[in-house]
Amino acid sequence: MFEKNALGTNVIAQIGILVNDIEKTSQAYADFFGIDKPEWSLTDKLEKAQTEFDGDPTEARAKLAFFDMGSLQLELIEPDHYPSTWRKHLDEHGEGPHHIAFFIKGMKEKIVLMEGNQMPLLQKGEYTGGRYAYMDTFKDLKIILELLENDR
Repeated sequence: MFEKNALGTNVIAQIGILVNDIEKTSQAYADFFGIDKPEWSLTDKLEKAQTEFDGDPTEARAKLAFFDMGSLQLELIEPDHYPSTWRKHLDEHGEGPHHIAFFIKGMKEKIVLMEGNQMPLLQKGEYTGGRYAYMDTFKDLKIILELLENDR
C-alpha cells in the first residue's frame, strides 16, 4: 500500500514529451496554439548536471523547449545518443509522453519514500537553480513521475 500524498502535492507542473526533432515539433505546437516558438536549450554537461541513469554517471544531454500553457508547462525533449531514461523511452516507445512532473520539497527524502513503495529512481541530475529525479512509477501509474526541487 502506498503512503498517501507521498509527494505532498497533487498539482501537475509539467508534462514532458519525447521528440526526434525539437525544431519541427516545437514549430508545430507554436503554429497549432498560435504562440511564439520557444528557443530550445541544451542540458548541462555531466560535470555540472551530475546526471546519473540507472545508478551510473552518464554524458546524456538533451535539447529542451518549454511552452507555458497556463497552469502547466509543456516540455519537449530531444535526447542525444548517450544512455538516459529519455533515450531508452524514445527507442522503446517512440515519440510521445515521457513524464508528468511535480514540484516537491525534500528531494532525498521523497526518493527514499518512493523507492520504499517499489518506485525506483531511474535518473537524476542538477539544473541551474535546482534538481530533478525521474521515478519509475510506470507499473502502477502508467507514466514516469518527475520530481522537481528548486532552490529557495
